[in-house]
Amino acid sequence: MTDFWIASGHHLCDRDAAGRLLPTPDLWRAFLARPELRPPPEACNAERALHASLLRDPLRAVSGASLAALADPDAAENWQVFLRFRDRVAAQPTLEAAWIDFFRGDVRGVPPLFLQMLTQLVCRAALDGVTDAYVLRAAECLFRPQRAAIHQGALLLADEETVDLRARDGDLGALGQLLTEAGAAPRAVELDVLASPDVAAYAARADAHDLALDIAQNRPGQHALARALERFIEHVLGERTAIRPAAVIEDPDWSWHVGLDTEATAIANDLWHGKDVAQARLARIVWLGVLDFAEASRVLPRAAGRPVYLALAMDTAQRLRLKPQNLLAGLPLLAAEAAS
Repeated sequence: MTDFWIASGHHLCDRDAAGRLLPTPDLWRAFLARPELRPPPEACNAERALHASLLRDPLRAVSGASLAALADPDAAENWQVFLRFRDRVAAQPTLEAAWIDFFRGDVRGVPPLFLQMLTQLVCRAALDGVTDAYVLRAAECLFRPQRAAIHQGALLLADEETVDLRARDGDLGALGQLLTEAGAAPRAVELDVLASPDVAAYAARADAHDLALDIAQNRPGQHALARALERFIEHVLGERTAIRPAAVIEDPDWSWHVGLDTEATAIANDLWHGKDVAQARLARIVWLGVLDFAEASRVLPRAAGRPVYLALAMDTAQRLRLKPQNLLAGLPLLAAEAAS
């Protein structure tokens, strides 16, 4: 079996001719089955009836009076938030178009969990047909926060939620210890580092998010992150690109950069403006890439024919939160084609 990220619900979507995702009632039923939306034991009969009616017809209209009938005002507000999210997604032709609409518009009030689920679905569609486990694992960074650690020459990324769960269970091992307690003495390794491109082996445990990825220079993970970003940009924006990892920013007069997270954006902006940046802060940059567009006519004149630098960094607590929406807002395109 080579299907991966089954828990995303991608198999509950239809596809259009371009391979973009069309939500079905069954996808919405999967949302409704999540613990965040299932009525708790103490829920009133009206909330139980609302949930049951949405399971039967996930796209049915829900009146304000129906929400006002709920005994718990917080529950009514939570349902209102979900229904707004559902309706905004349903108003778009594809999930990719909905993702663009959210991040080009206003995401205030949208639960981060819903945006993470939507991003994972879009990533899953972008990676359809990929047979390199390193690329698939690297793509997890686009929708799941990571912890970073340097260990015996490796620059390792591990899923933050998985690390936190193992920390609570006391099942850390050397890698987990490094990822949670700086300077702690190594014990037995419990978190595995991805060591093979075999997609079947990766798929068997993909939904566990329990494989660490080495993105040190010239390691497969470093190049895999570039491939994952290429696939995402082409699928969502319709732009073919070539991205290569870089050790440093080679052009002192570089014309364009995109920070892939808050930390990298701040560091790259300071460098671009000629400010002195402390070495300890520079060391937080864990990955650099150089992007070239296949179609130069679609690039802003200021950046035409010039490389676009991409930067990814960890914060002071060694957390890494890649924001693919920064590509949407930051790439120097004359007019990005929205997925539709």
